[in-house]
Amino acid sequence: MFERLEVMRKTYYALQEKLASGISDVKEITKLMKELKGLEDAVVAYERYLSLKEQLKDLEELLELETESSVLEMAKAEEKSLESEIENLEESLRILLLPKDPDDDKNVIIEIKGAAGGDEGNIFAGDLFKMYSKYAENMGWKVTLVNTTPGSSGGFAGIEFIISGENAFSYLKHESGVHRVQRVPETESQGRIHTSTAVVLALPEQEEIEYDIKWEDIRFDTYNSSGAGGQSVNTTYSAVRLTHIPTNVVVTSQEERSQHANKDRAYKLLVTRIYDKIQQEQLEKEGESRKALIGRGNRSEKIRTYNYPQNRVTDHRIGLTINRLDAIMEGRIDLIIEPLINEIQKEALEGQSK
Repeated sequence: MFERLEVMRKTYYALQEKLASGISDVKEITKLMKELKGLEDAVVAYERYLSLKEQLKDLEELLELETESSVLEMAKAEEKSLESEIENLEESLRILLLPKDPDDDKNVIIEIKGAAGGDEGNIFAGDLFKMYSKYAENMGWKVTLVNTTPGSSGGFAGIEFIISGENAFSYLKHESGVHRVQRVPETESQGRIHTSTAVVLALPEQEEIEYDIKWEDIRFDTYNSSGAGGQSVNTTYSAVRLTHIPTNVVVTSQEERSQHANKDRAYKLLVTRIYDKIQQEQLEKEGESRKALIGRGNRSEKIRTYNYPQNRVTDHRIGLTINRLDAIMEGRIDLIIEPLINEIQKEALEGQSK
């Protein structure tokens, strides 16, 4: 582990020197900056580790020479504190050395669709959209609507949006799957609890992929947009539908008022969808199992239950139950995301040690 860290540290400073040498090529600078950022956390933690080890060594030498009882007592307490911090840093360094998902630093495109439960499923899809929007706001991220299909009684039959921000996909990539809600619908006169579901799909926004996407292979259609925010006020053909004929991937965008803006947003979504389709086909060919806890997650499986009567949320993948549904629906999904990521990292570490 420490040999790898030493190589990473040398590479980190070599990259800094290269950047300071006066490179003018923007693409090269961007590439070097990305490499530098990818090494930074591990190098900073490693240098902190080396500093603490040096402090501990000096302290141990002092303990061998010191005879004053009061000084010895203070030194031993500091020694214990240093040893504890070093141990924690070693664990952090192991995690930082785990293979990284190359998509972690990307924005995330999220699609939510009402599923079982009809109107109630659509209303729940709207609640999930609000939950993710508030979480994004808490994280200082930006939410951009791409396409919406309102539900007849509220919420959304379908909604697509982009969350833009630092490492957004790394935090939200495990949200793909079936989300189940248990509550009494407003239309339920006898107070019976209904179970409904919404399906969430989280994909990394792809700007460039190793696939030749040509505009001549894309059918471009326009139609009347229902208007930004779902208001039926826009009578121009500003809504855009793009169909990639070779892969049969279809995307739409209607939330912007200009056709150009919708076309640009739809193209980003199209590239991401094509990338995901190619990736899933490749995984199937290679016969890889797609666990719900690791990687993109199995979209067909129920991953989480939101129980309103008991103010309870359960993530079934890690057996986590939290009686703070009210806080979670207000955007505090970090209460689930952080334990989930910790469990994934734990499993990865255990896998490396076998």
